Amino acid sequence: MPSVILLWDLGIIIVAATLLAYVAKFLRQPTIPAYVIAGILIGPVGFGLITNYETIRTLSELGIAFLLFIVGLELDLQRLKDVGFAGSASAMIRSGLLFGVGFLIAIYFGFLGLDAVYLGLALAFSSTMIVVKLLSDNNELDTLHGRYTLAILLAEDALAIIALSVLATADHFTVATIAISLLKGFGLFCISIVASRFLFPPIFGFVARSQELLFLTALSICMIFAKLSSLAGFSIAIGALIAGISIATFPYNIEIVSRIRSLRDFFVTIFFVSLGMDMILVDIEPLLLPALALIFAVVILKPLIIMSLSSLAGYGRRTSFLSSISLAQISEFSLIIVLQGVLLSHISHSIFSLTVIVALVTITLTPYLIRYDEQLYQKFLRRLAIFDKLTFRRFPVNLEGIPKKSENHIILCGAHRMGHDIMHELSHLRERFFVVDFNPDVIKSLMDKNIPCIYGDIGDIEILKRIDLKNAEMVISTVPNESANTLLITETRKVNPNVLIFVTADAINQAMELYDAGADYVIVPRMLSGEKISDVLGTPDSQKMATIKKMREVHLKELKHIREDDLLSRYGLSFLRHR
Repeated sequence: MPSVILLWDLGIIIVAATLLAYVAKFLRQPTIPAYVIAGILIGPVGFGLITNYETIRTLSELGIAFLLFIVGLELDLQRLKDVGFAGSASAMIRSGLLFGVGFLIAIYFGFLGLDAVYLGLALAFSSTMIVVKLLSDNNELDTLHGRYTLAILLAEDALAIIALSVLATADHFTVATIAISLLKGFGLFCISIVASRFLFPPIFGFVARSQELLFLTALSICMIFAKLSSLAGFSIAIGALIAGISIATFPYNIEIVSRIRSLRDFFVTIFFVSLGMDMILVDIEPLLLPALALIFAVVILKPLIIMSLSSLAGYGRRTSFLSSISLAQISEFSLIIVLQGVLLSHISHSIFSLTVIVALVTITLTPYLIRYDEQLYQKFLRRLAIFDKLTFRRFPVNLEGIPKKSENHIILCGAHRMGHDIMHELSHLRERFFVVDFNPDVIKSLMDKNIPCIYGDIGDIEILKRIDLKNAEMVISTVPNESANTLLITETRKVNPNVLIFVTADAINQAMELYDAGADYVIVPRMLSGEKISDVLGTPDSQKMATIKKMREVHLKELKHIREDDLLSRYGLSFLRHR
């Protein structure tokens, strides 16, 4: 019977989440708030349809674990080397400041002792799971602000682990407990390094031919490290992250990610629904004012603090703003920490309910903040100029190589995939051009080849002011972002009405709007692919095979060239291209 009840509860969760997701899609809203609302409706505050509550919460923890496992699989620590120190330093300072803010707010509203400590810790961390998911969905993890944000989140997760370990021994706290916790974490990481170097290569070499065995092996490694993490007193999610990092260097990670992603989405959905279910029937009225104060601290003070710290670290206002606005929520670790406090009888259930209210509001706001981050940045652009005064130096890695003066040149925005082919052709034609791209690795690779370029996003008005649109002969954008391309067209036409402008769109309706905005030609990749196949179909039967063979050879050559560039850039070996 318990198994039947569990299946029934899971069925209710999936159906409720699906129905609310339909509503969200119909209203063109993010799905995460819909899942949270579904949890509220079927939880104890709503209709009370769920009976196996603790098991559902355990399954939701698996969602966090699978998400962080995929993060680890896709995480190249080399890519964080430029932002790791700044991100870690920012995380420690920010967490300390926010702990102090939360502690003082708690004291002001009459929460004393451990109550204030737990509320301070709840404010100190941001959600790795939610932010990584949203940045990944928007293809922003490889941007500078994406990497900086990820570096902060990983450092905060480490601090959260230490906090969990210390609080678990709060009744008999000593410095030795912290030292033991750090040694356990270091030991777990050492195990992953040794296994990655000596144990995993022969195992994956053996199972690589079977996709089923490859998937099961990766899943087993994830579970083994999750168990080791649990035995060490840490969250299973941390073990899953370390497991992902340990096998990220193998060439099978893309295959593993593609197979685990559906599993991750299932359990992550359960997590968001269970978050809504965490609302307990308590007297909410006394918690409203403290909740509003804490929400204000999370949504307003958190971004201001990270903006200030990142500006001091040398990042531009756009990178600082996008990073700060991504972190305006509390973490899943905040809920875990406060829940542990309830189980250890350190705090009352009202503190947990207060934390859940703050989590619900801030996590629900996060998808909107990230979705409309560009619009918010443009709206507050002038007011953000004050943060430039905190920037005493630029970002430590020089990501700019624009010529001082150029005329009749071509500006290429976006140098990956389609942009790579365009850049290759421009070089072949000996045209004067320079590149704008928001991937630091791409810019470093171009600088190694002495190709004029600048790191930045065409949706950033400051970047558009720095590139010479006035004297450009042609502007080409391979970035399929409608708002960014609209801004590019508008700003270019202001200073250079006769310039040729090519932009890219994902859909036909976007293409029509970009034509209305003033584009000379809009590239729709899906249509281009169809046109390419149509050309082949239109050739005489006697020439079809020869045409396809020639196309295949050219395409393979281009793909190998792009892959080689990616690998050299990824491991910091771009200089080998010149040898």
